[in-house]
Amino acid sequence: ASDVDALCACKILQALFQCDHVQYTLVPVSGWQELETAFLEHKDQFKYFVLINCGANVDLLEILQPEEDTFFFVCDSHRPINVVNVYNDTQVKLLVKQDDDLNVPAYDDIFRDEEDEEEDSENESDGLEPSEKRRRFEEDVIERTMKRRQRREWEARRCSAMVMFDLAWIMSKDLNDMLWWAIVGLTDQWVQDKITQMKYVTDIGILQRHVSRHNHRNEDEENSLSIDCMRIAFEYDLRLALYQHWSLYESLCNTSYTSASLKLWSVQGQKRLQEFLADMGLPLRQVKQKFNSMDMSLKENLREMIEESANKFGMKDLRVQTFSIHFGFKNKFSATDIVYATVSLMENIEKEGPETTNFIKALDSLSRGNLDKLHQGLDLAKKQLRAIQQTVASCICTNLVISQGPFLYCSLMEGTPDVKLFSKPVSLCLLSKYLLKSFVCSTKNKRCKLLPLVMAAPMDVERGTVIMVGIPPETESSDKKNFFGRAFEKAADSTNSRTLHNHFDMSIIELKTEDRSKFLDALISLLS
Repeated sequence: ASDVDALCACKILQALFQCDHVQYTLVPVSGWQELETAFLEHKDQFKYFVLINCGANVDLLEILQPEEDTFFFVCDSHRPINVVNVYNDTQVKLLVKQDDDLNVPAYDDIFRDEEDEEEDSENESDGLEPSEKRRRFEEDVIERTMKRRQRREWEARRCSAMVMFDLAWIMSKDLNDMLWWAIVGLTDQWVQDKITQMKYVTDIGILQRHVSRHNHRNEDEENSLSIDCMRIAFEYDLRLALYQHWSLYESLCNTSYTSASLKLWSVQGQKRLQEFLADMGLPLRQVKQKFNSMDMSLKENLREMIEESANKFGMKDLRVQTFSIHFGFKNKFSATDIVYATVSLMENIEKEGPETTNFIKALDSLSRGNLDKLHQGLDLAKKQLRAIQQTVASCICTNLVISQGPFLYCSLMEGTPDVKLFSKPVSLCLLSKYLLKSFVCSTKNKRCKLLPLVMAAPMDVERGTVIMVGIPPETESSDKKNFFGRAFEKAADSTNSRTLHNHFDMSIIELKTEDRSKFLDALISLLS
């Protein structure tokens, strides 16, 4: 699939194949249609297929209709996993960690025929009073509904790159590069808000042990690392996007956390930013120049200064646990830098050849030999973050976010600046999450703070389609589970809307522009 976690898992698997001289064909797919096409093209040549971040949340055999001697190995972070895949132990092999608690309902609870259940209840109810029969029937219905719901709701996400790294570690083939890709895969899920803070911190702890093992050297000369070597280090860093490759001022303005906390879309917010910088005692001239060019004396205690002032301004979570990578003296990147750079390379809207060009570029940028591509990605990421913040500011200032009852709704119009960028799924999801964060900080309505967000943007003007995404509520206790996929399906079915459920992430759909209003009406009545 075309996401950063999948790319990192792919890099690890490629390195493992290289170790054992295994020949393979790599096919990037961005949706179910491309997956089906790719399978049809290759099914006669190959018997073994590895699916990364695609294929687990649908009945794979029903969709692809493979021959009986075809096998699928599925490593997918999308949830919930379709239970048919869990109980198919012949052709579909799910790659999950042994200690993962899948909470899968028992086989009989799921696949037992409805008729059997009805017969049982009829036999049991013979000889009972009518009121007792009715009560039994109601209890039965509730129990069956709960079981169905349970099928969809189990298991937290697991980063695919970490699963692949565990595989390499068990085979004693894990390298520092593979460890770095696992770190980037995990950071991608955190940046995109797909996992809880608790899950992120737990997994960081697991990776930290591997980092110590791979990057620990004694101080004596014999064991010291060459200065050109790749080194990974655990650190507490600032939650500021790309600040080491940008100016501190730009980073503060274009990071969703600081922008939302200071409400930078308002005049009052801009004043607070100036007060924040004054409180730190940083001259504007220093803050607005490239981070690398700032005075060394200021940079030495910068993190402590920023953290101290951030606490006064209500930004208590500005410090995060993360990892950074060093190539020699000159190049240092944090894991979040790599995530932003890779996403912007993958969703670059400037056409440079066939569709797969962006995928290959993004994949290449993860190798340490391709620093020029990584720097290109960082430049694109700055443009993307600026575009996101400008769009968030205009949506809030022009009151484009409206409450539809059970959810908030925002629609970008054709002609909005940078609207083409938001026809891409990851960019639209990032925009939606940043917008919801900012809206929650700006609204005084307590009920609206607890609502999820549905966001729409023009997809293809000629075909008259929009892309729509559903985002769970922005609350501290949120478990990041997203139930919009099922709701979208039901709303489309009940209104005969012309929709396309082509994305591996079920909470993203495409639909015809003229069907949008009846689709939204159905969604409102469904979720009310």
